[in-house]
This record gives sequence, C-alpha cells and structure tokens, in this order.
Amino acid sequence: MYMKRRRKVVIMGAGGRDFHNFNVFFRNNPEYEVVAFTATQIPGIENRIYPPELSGPLYPKGIPILPESELPKLIRENKVDIAVLSYSDLTYDYVGHKISEVLASGADFWILGPESTMVKASKPVIAVTAVRTGSGKSTVSRKIAKILMDRNVNFAVVRHPMAYGDLAKQKVQKFKSFEDLDKYGCTIEEREEYEHYIEMGVPVYAGVDYEAILREVEKEADLILWDGGNNDLPFYKPDLHITVADALRPGQEIGTFPGEANIRMADIVIINKVNVAPKENVEKIVENVRRINPKAHIIKASSEIYVDKPELIKGRKVVVVEDGPTVTHGELGFGAGYIAAKKYGAEIVDPRPYAVGLIKKIYEIYRHLKEVVPTVGYNPQQLKDLEKTLNNIPAESVILGTPSRIDTVININKPIINVRYELVERNNPTLKEIVESFCKKYGIL
Repeated sequence: MYMKRRRKVVIMGAGGRDFHNFNVFFRNNPEYEVVAFTATQIPGIENRIYPPELSGPLYPKGIPILPESELPKLIRENKVDIAVLSYSDLTYDYVGHKISEVLASGADFWILGPESTMVKASKPVIAVTAVRTGSGKSTVSRKIAKILMDRNVNFAVVRHPMAYGDLAKQKVQKFKSFEDLDKYGCTIEEREEYEHYIEMGVPVYAGVDYEAILREVEKEADLILWDGGNNDLPFYKPDLHITVADALRPGQEIGTFPGEANIRMADIVIINKVNVAPKENVEKIVENVRRINPKAHIIKASSEIYVDKPELIKGRKVVVVEDGPTVTHGELGFGAGYIAAKKYGAEIVDPRPYAVGLIKKIYEIYRHLKEVVPTVGYNPQQLKDLEKTLNNIPAESVILGTPSRIDTVININKPIINVRYELVERNNPTLKEIVESFCKKYGIL
C-alpha cells in the first residue's frame, strides 16, 4: 500500500509563537514532519530540545531547537518542504529577506494565520496586542485588570509565552506569589510581565501549551484577559480586541509584522504616549488607522511617569535600565527610565564602556542603543553580566525603567529609583466605559 510522504517542516521561532503553532497545527497532524525549530531574537534559547512530553506521539524523541543562522543548511540537508515563520516584532523588510532566504534554500515559506492558530474559549476574551514591543501593552492590560477588580469580576490573565527555561516544567504555569517566580526560575523578562499582576493580587497564567492553559483557566474565571507579547496575534480568539500603537514610533502600525494585522483586526486602537510625542506623530497614526480599519474606535492616551525617589535623580549621575525587548529588537532605544531621567534633570552616564559579557555583545548587535542598559538575564551567567555591568558604571544611582524588581535577583551597589507609568485616556468612551459595557453584554455585570 502506498504511504504518502509526510511533508518536512522547519518552524522558525523565538521561544513562544513557534511552540504554539506546533501544538495547535502540527503536533498531531500526520501530514507533516517537523524536523526542527530554529531560534532567534532571545540570546541562549537555542541548542535544546522541545521535549517528548510536549511534542506528542509522532515525536517520541522530541524536536531539536537550533540557531536560525543554520536555517539554509537545515533546509538543504533535510530536504525541508516548508519553513513556517513563527515569531513577531518584525519589519516587512526583515520578513522579505527571510522569504528570499527560505525560497533560495529550496523550501516554501508559510505564515499561519488567526483561523489556523487561535483557540476558541468558552468564556469571553479581551485581548490586548500592539503594533510593536514597548508600545505600552502592560499599562493597558493593568488598567483593564484594575477596572475588572473594581467591579468584582472573576477574571484571570493569560500572558503570551516566554518559554526560555525547562519546557516540560513550563507546560502550564500559574503565578500567584513572588515565590512562584522563583519556583519556575523566571527570567527578568518574565518577571517584568508577571510582577505587577502579583502585586495587584491577580493570578496570571503562562507556559507552553496554551490550549491546556485555557482549559484550566476556564474552570476558574468568568472572563479571560489575554496580555499579548511583542506585537504578536492573540492565541485565543478575542471577543474584544484592543491594539496599542506608539506615538513615539509613527508608521509602525502599517510597517511591522504582525502589528499591522492587529490594527486591521482591532475593535479599539489606543494611541499611547501622546503626552511625550509630537502632535504630527499622533495625527499620522490616526490617518493610518482610519485608512486600514475605519471601524475601530481610537483612544488617545498619555503614559504618565511616576518615580518613588525623585531626589535621587535631580543633578545626579545616573545609569538607566530599561525593559530588554523594547530597547533591543523593539528598536525604541529608550523607555520610561530615560524619560524620568530627562524629566528630573539627571546626567545620564554612557554605560557602553563599562559593559561586559552578553551586555557588551548586545551593544555590538544593537547599534542604536547608547544611553540605557537593557534587562537581559535569561540564565545565571547573563544575570552576572548585567550585575557586573551596572556595578562597573560610575553613577550615583540606578533608575529602573523596567517594572521588574531586578534588585531581588542581582546585587546592585547603588541606590535604586523605581519608575512606573500609568495610562490616562484623553477622550471618550474610556476603557472603563468600554470594558463595563463589554461585561454587561456577556452578563458578567
């Protein structure tokens, strides 16, 4: 009897969307054989295995995760039929080059869309996405969480994956306390996204298998808040889709993948940081949104900065620490910490001459980075590099623009100023009115 050959697949990823695409589309599909994942963007996540516990019976030995730099060789040597782009925060120029690289190596190029990858929940879902990393999703998600808490809505947050550790142990994770962060060996990037929910007393779920996560959440919550990562599409089919645009980076809403798709699908578009951006930037974003999604309601919003110890900033030499993905592959170059330093009149010390290890390498890769230190800490050695870099810098204090309490995982030899930022809407209807109306529609209020 003739057996049809399984088409060979490579999934191109960065420790998140790649595993989700495999789980929902390829894992139990006998028509395809995934020969490898490739990894990029996040340092140190390659050269490991997607474990058999997660890969299913078609892959009893698991699946290798290799550097994306080996993609052409991998395609040729394994006679790969299809390469599937499965990570986000990309420019169209970058995507175009990847298409050419894959085609020239002999494979077809695929992108799996929402209908192939979104999981349908039995409970209503509010999804928060963005046009680019660093647009301010966390301020929006946090504000929605506060609104739901004030109205005593029984809800849970599900965060986009940051699957960089022991994947088998990360299948389904629930974070309710700071001890849970240590239990799961969370990276700084994970802590940046989970800590503010823990402080609010809101459970947050994450992991690797998002259908399994969903089934657990459905048992406990009446509403699900999807907190997106980078500018990726939601993993769950949203009933209310909110996309955040960045007034400091006009054009990203039509110039990034899959950020533009999020704008086109959005019910609500929030243009964030209008308080620190030129008026023409905001007008340009409004024009672009109106052109590609005229039905979306647009909210203009400020990202208001608050610091706990302004007296340690004014007139002082400071080092500024910012959220890693925002200032590296997000290409913003600065964040809340830098804005606070400028607002309160600090002298920012150039950190580059004092960088060591991975931090030094980051400055070589991301040439736009000049005045801030990115929070890169995906393993113990990287944390040591971050600690040594910060302690080398001849500054009087450290401004933490990251929401993570990184001083709990590394020892910093300088006084620390914490910066937080809150969303303030500039027009109606506000998020409060929109969320309350949504809850009433689904009988939650």
